[in-house]
Formats: sequence, C-alpha cells, structure tokens
Amino acid sequence: MTGATSAYDLKRVLVLEDEIHIRKIIVRLLREIGFDAIYEVGDGIDGMKELLRVRPDLILCDIHMEPMGGLKFLETIRNLKTRDVAGLPVIFLTADAEVDTVLKAKELRVDGYITKPVSLAHLKSKIDAVLAEHRARQDG
Repeated sequence: MTGATSAYDLKRVLVLEDEIHIRKIIVRLLREIGFDAIYEVGDGIDGMKELLRVRPDLILCDIHMEPMGGLKFLETIRNLKTRDVAGLPVIFLTADAEVDTVLKAKELRVDGYITKPVSLAHLKSKIDAVLAEHRARQDG
C-alpha cells in the first residue's frame, strides 16, 4: 500500500502509560491499525506537556500512574478553557474495572473505557467509534 493513505495517517495519538512494555504493545497495535504519529509518555504530568505541544487527535491513557494518574489528567484537560483541547477524545486503557473507577471516569466525560488486555480488533473498533462520535459532535 505504498503511497496510499488511511483514515489514521493524519491523526496524532498520545499514549500515556507508565509500564514501558505495555506502552510498546499499545504503540505496536496503533501502528498495525495504521497510525503513524504516535507520541508516548509515562504519566499525566508529561502527558499535559506533550498534549499542549502536539495537540493530538486522540488520547489513550492508563489510570494508575504516578505522580499524576489518568483520572486527574482527564479532569485537568476537561477543565481547560481552550474548548478544542478540553474536548479531545480520551480512551482509558486500564486493568482497573472497579465500578467506582468506571463511574468516576464517566463523570469526567471519558470517551471510551477498555480493560487490558486488549485485542487489536477491540482497540480499533473503540477508536473508530470514539473518533466518529467526536467528529459528529464537532459537526453538530
């Protein structure tokens, strides 16, 4: 498919994951889906810096990271005054399936919630749904 572009070629993805081997798996899956512009960080503080630097189209985020975890990261971006940044689509990719955590994520307006381990098909399906919903919100 040399020269051909996919729907993902021009999308920038920010991955926040503190465990390096898991982050590498996520990046590999994203590349298999067709993403080229993938940015990686290990926590929410670095995620905020990278978010403002690259202005991603999509964020995949773990929940349990130090010093700033995914819930605090999401709360911080949802409270930003810049509407296009505050409304960025965020998918939590976490091993935490506790009801309280899921409810807190929903309260913070997370766009998607996937529990690890994740398959390529499930990740692609969730990304496609979240990006389509985000596009519909922007158009409407």
